[in-house]
Amino acid sequence: MQSIDSHRPLILVVDDAPDSIEPIVDCLHRADFRTRIATSGSRALQLAGDKPLPDLILLDVTMPDMDGYEVCRQLMNNPATASIPVIFLTIRNEETDEQRGFDAGAVDYITKPISPPLVLTRIRNHLTLKTASDFLRDRNSYLEHEVTRRTRELSLIQDATIVAMASLAETRDNETGNHIRRTQSYLRALARHLQTHPRYAAELTDENIDLMYKSAPLHDIGKVGIPDRILLKPGRLTPTEFEVMKTHTTLGRDAINRAEALFGVSASFLRFAKEIAYSHQEKWDGSGYPLGLAGERIPLSARLMAVADVYDALISKRVYKPAISHADAVEIMREGSGKHFDPAIIDAFLVLQGEFLAIAQRFADRDTDPASEAERLRLVFGG
Repeated sequence: MQSIDSHRPLILVVDDAPDSIEPIVDCLHRADFRTRIATSGSRALQLAGDKPLPDLILLDVTMPDMDGYEVCRQLMNNPATASIPVIFLTIRNEETDEQRGFDAGAVDYITKPISPPLVLTRIRNHLTLKTASDFLRDRNSYLEHEVTRRTRELSLIQDATIVAMASLAETRDNETGNHIRRTQSYLRALARHLQTHPRYAAELTDENIDLMYKSAPLHDIGKVGIPDRILLKPGRLTPTEFEVMKTHTTLGRDAINRAEALFGVSASFLRFAKEIAYSHQEKWDGSGYPLGLAGERIPLSARLMAVADVYDALISKRVYKPAISHADAVEIMREGSGKHFDPAIIDAFLVLQGEFLAIAQRFADRDTDPASEAERLRLVFGG
C-alpha cells in the first residue's frame, strides 16, 4: 500500500550555495512538499533520474561544474526526465538569460531574491499543468494501444473470413489447397517486384499487397455454384458446359457482394477479392471473360492473379490434363505477353521465374512435380 507521504509532490532543488538552498527548502516543507537537494549539475542529473522521479525541478543557473542551462538541456534530451518541468531560480535577470532558459527547455524563470508566495504559486501551477499533461499522455497511450489491439482484432476477423470462404471453395474444387498457397505467394512476389514500377507504385502499397495476398485464395470462390458434373468432369468441357463454367467469375463476385452486405459495408477489405474473383479470367487483348475487358481496364489485382493462376495451372497435374515442366510453362507465359497477360507483369514474372519455381516446390502437391524430370533430379542430387 502506498504511504500518504508518497502522494506529496517531490521537488528537486539544485543550487551550489547552501544559503540559497535553505530558505527555498524551508518554504517548500511548510507548503507540504517533499524535497531532494543537489549541489552540482552532475548530481542533479543523477537525482533527477532516481525513482521516484521528481515532480518538478528548481534549478540555479550559475554552478561551477555545469551551468543550469546545460543541466536543463540534458534533462530534456533524456526520455526518462524530459517530461519533468524545470523552473530556473537565479540572480541572472537579463532578458537574454531568461530566453536562454526557455530555449533550454524550462517552463518558467524566476529571479532572486525570491518571493515565497510567488514561487509556490508558480510551482503549483506547473504541477497542475504536468498532471493534466500526464493524464493526456497516458490517455493517448491507452488509445493508441486500444487502436492497435482493435486493428489486430479486425485483421484476424478479416483473415478468418477469407479462410472460411476459401475453405468452402476447396470443398467443391478439384484443385488443391496447395494451389491456393502457391498462387497467393506468386501474386505477392509479383506485386512486391512491381512496387517500384512507375505505373503501379501508387496502387501497390504494402497495405494493398497484403490485402491482395489475403484475397487471392478467393479467386475461384464462385466454383461453389458450378454443378459437380461440370466442375469435376475429368475430360474437356463442351462449349455449353464451358459457358456454365465461365459463370464462376460472376458467382464469385456476387458471393463476396453478399458477404459485404452482411457486414453492412459497400467498400470493405474484400474489394480486391471481388476484383480478383470477377476479372482474373480477363485477357490483356480483350478476349477473356466475363466482360471482355482489355489492357488496364482490367483491375491490376486481377492481372496479377491471372499470371499466378495460369502458371500454376500449367505446372500442376489435374484430372483433365498432365503437368508440364517449369521451363515449358515459362515459354508459354512468355508467348502470352501482350495477348493473355499484361506485358509488364510478364516481364516481372520472367525476372522472378526462379522464385516461382521455389514457391512451387515448397508447396508442391504430393503427386504433382512442378519441375521437369531433369530439374527434379538436379534438385535431388544437388547437381
